[in-house]
Amino acid sequence: MRITIRDIQKMTADKVAIPMITAYDYTSAQIVDRAGIPMILVGDSMGMVVHGHSSTLPVTLDDIVRHAAAVVRGSTKALIVADLPFLTYATPEQAVGAAQRLMQQAGVQAVKLEGGAPIIPAVRRLTELGVPVMGHLGYTPQSENQIGIRVQGKQADDARQLIEDALALQAAGAFAVVLELVPAELAAAITDRLEIPTIGIGAGVGCAGQVQVWHDLLGLYGDKSPRHARRYAEIGSAIEAALKEYAGDVASHAFPTAANSAKMEPDALAQALADVKG
Repeated sequence: MRITIRDIQKMTADKVAIPMITAYDYTSAQIVDRAGIPMILVGDSMGMVVHGHSSTLPVTLDDIVRHAAAVVRGSTKALIVADLPFLTYATPEQAVGAAQRLMQQAGVQAVKLEGGAPIIPAVRRLTELGVPVMGHLGYTPQSENQIGIRVQGKQADDARQLIEDALALQAAGAFAVVLELVPAELAAAITDRLEIPTIGIGAGVGCAGQVQVWHDLLGLYGDKSPRHARRYAEIGSAIEAALKEYAGDVASHAFPTAANSAKMEPDALAQALADVKG
């Protein structure tokens, strides 16, 4: 049975920190489920770590639907949240159409939208229609051409706006809010003000939960992880070493062995060769 938004909110009420991680395919979703992580984000970060783009902006709704459907098929327990891509929720009507595809075609349980005051009408309309919505404040990657890649809320005016936006998202019905690249003390203050959980990324330990990108956490992408990430394994190096060993075994004929090879019935080859003319 899948975890629900009520389960996530109860974790916050019980002071149980919430781990969340991105996943983009069937196999990784299976692993996340086995690890017992309660929430998976099918993030538009796939634009960089899966599709090789320099930002999230080229990711389409079709991309998210396709990857999210694979993640849903690979998991049975985690709550699946999918990003609405760039400019797919500029109006409440657009947001409803995008969410409909993600929930009906991919089978996700919730959607995530970036931004504050401008997206409140879309959040309100979605939640009125029964769509669970996760907000996203602070550094919002879809707006990087406008705001740059930097910490948000360091000054009093900016901090005040983030607090107001978080409260507005809660009032509009959001069940949780991601805080990305927000000063730790501000993120903790927002968390204290809200009844819904905050999910931090580069926002300190004072958030109700944390989210990380699969590739950063496992050492699969790039030589150096972002400052907000911690590598818990070096899977990329392990894969590279395994592939080199495989290539060496093929070159030296150490692989495949007889144990790795299919076998014929006794005398079948001799009979087949005898039956072939020429």
